[in-house]
Amino acid sequence: MCARVTTVAFDADDTLWHNERFFQMTQTHFAKLLADYTDSQALMTRLVAAERRNLGHYGFGIKGFTLSMIETAIEITDGRVSGAVIGEIMEAGREMLRHPVDLLPHARAAVEAAKNTHRVLLITKGDLLDQERKLAQSGLGELFDGVEIVSDKSARVYREIFARQGDGPDRGVMVGNSLKSDVLPMIDAGGWGVFIPQEVAWELEHATVPEGVERYHALGDLAQLPALLDKIG
Repeated sequence: MCARVTTVAFDADDTLWHNERFFQMTQTHFAKLLADYTDSQALMTRLVAAERRNLGHYGFGIKGFTLSMIETAIEITDGRVSGAVIGEIMEAGREMLRHPVDLLPHARAAVEAAKNTHRVLLITKGDLLDQERKLAQSGLGELFDGVEIVSDKSARVYREIFARQGDGPDRGVMVGNSLKSDVLPMIDAGGWGVFIPQEVAWELEHATVPEGVERYHALGDLAQLPALLDKIG
């Protein structure tokens, strides 16, 4: 029999509030800026390649994304991109950093319900200042017993966090929209992974759905989480 779940952790971006759609909107603007040099599909392929290359240098988040757009613009134009276009790319990045936080449906209710019966954590990756800004604007900050902003998510990271902030990963649940970052490494750490997919997902977060894994669950939205926690915990 599994030990009772005592700790529930939530991802932030695209689990509790909208995020990826702002990246998609900025990419559309980026494609228009470079339309004289290449088509949108080719540009996005080059941009994703730049993001993949740069993750180890810049990490996750808007700042690294902006730098990858600038790098791609220089590459795609063979260095002919104008200072005005570079300025517009930088302003697009700043606009993303200024964008107000928009909670996803059932986000507050799901966190409140989990807090009634479990220790509740927020585990998010990305730029420290931006994640702190979004948490402050979300109005959810007071609900969490602990907040962890990490550079990346792995089984090792989850083992460390749930050992420090809970009763170990085997008694913990990680809820998120990314199989690659939120679900699979948490299961590898010995915990429960709860997948809540969104319509728009970042290409670099795609992964294969695990088959026949007892500690994997997929939900349609956060409204279904309290019933699942009752079932497994």
